[in-house]
Amino acid sequence: MNKKISTNGELTFPAAFLSVFICALFGANAVAIKICLSGLGVFTTAGIRFSIAAAAIYLWALVTRKSFAIKRGQKLQLLFFTLTFMAQLSLFYFGVSRTKASHATLLSNLMPFFILFFAHFFIPGDRITTRKILGILMGFTGVCVLFLWKKGGKTDVQFGDFIILIVVFIWASRTVYMKRIIDGFESFHLVFYPMIFSVPIFFIEALLWDDPMLFNLDIKVLSSLLYQSLVTASFGFLAWTSLLKKYGATSLHAFIFIMPVSGVLLSGLLLGEQLTLNLLFAMFFIVTGILLVHLKVKKPTPMFPLGRNI
Repeated sequence: MNKKISTNGELTFPAAFLSVFICALFGANAVAIKICLSGLGVFTTAGIRFSIAAAAIYLWALVTRKSFAIKRGQKLQLLFFTLTFMAQLSLFYFGVSRTKASHATLLSNLMPFFILFFAHFFIPGDRITTRKILGILMGFTGVCVLFLWKKGGKTDVQFGDFIILIVVFIWASRTVYMKRIIDGFESFHLVFYPMIFSVPIFFIEALLWDDPMLFNLDIKVLSSLLYQSLVTASFGFLAWTSLLKKYGATSLHAFIFIMPVSGVLLSGLLLGEQLTLNLLFAMFFIVTGILLVHLKVKKPTPMFPLGRNI
């Protein structure tokens, strides 16, 4: 018998605060990656990053006496989750190498739209409501203002943009699938096992496509690599997965609009990029969208009442 998927209430204030904090950390990860790529190849960065992260999570699990055991019926679920993790991360790094960082960040923030519709049909209790639609539209408007408001209004589409769109689809699908299976796992299982099985693939990709793999290992590169590995890929992934296990996928992922804001602010502080008027407007839309999504109402009305419980 399949274990019943837990329903989810509204985020508590501590959970919402932690979600904001984690998303700010993930936003800063883009700055760390930019610094790291000045000394390491793209796939080499991924391989080393997740090797360190997997080791850190393994030690944490040992110290806290977490069980590494996987039930027989969960092996296929974990295999599928691992394969999609490999595909998502490999395509993401490849897509970023074929487009601008701003394009990749913007397109990544389309994920809540995918999650809205996937969760509506496949996760009981995660229904699309008018306020969630309006809130996420406000947030996405902020992201658009942040990256597309340019003199002359000209934009350019690159090959990597289509790769990132595929990544976003996989990312949203994995998130909803994780929500359906996570109650049967320890939260760290869905972080640790995909990492350890993906690391060899990342290094194979590095041998094939990174030329060179290592070329400038200074203190900034090493520090940014440790940040990606220990702060985001270890603490961040574990904390986010734990929150996802308890709260709804749609509401929780509305916070990802904080990521580009965090990234741009830290780019200004650490990389000397200018704080512009469009950034201030984008922050207004994003904060307003988050508040709207999490405004408590007693009886939310689904916009698509034909959605059925699975």
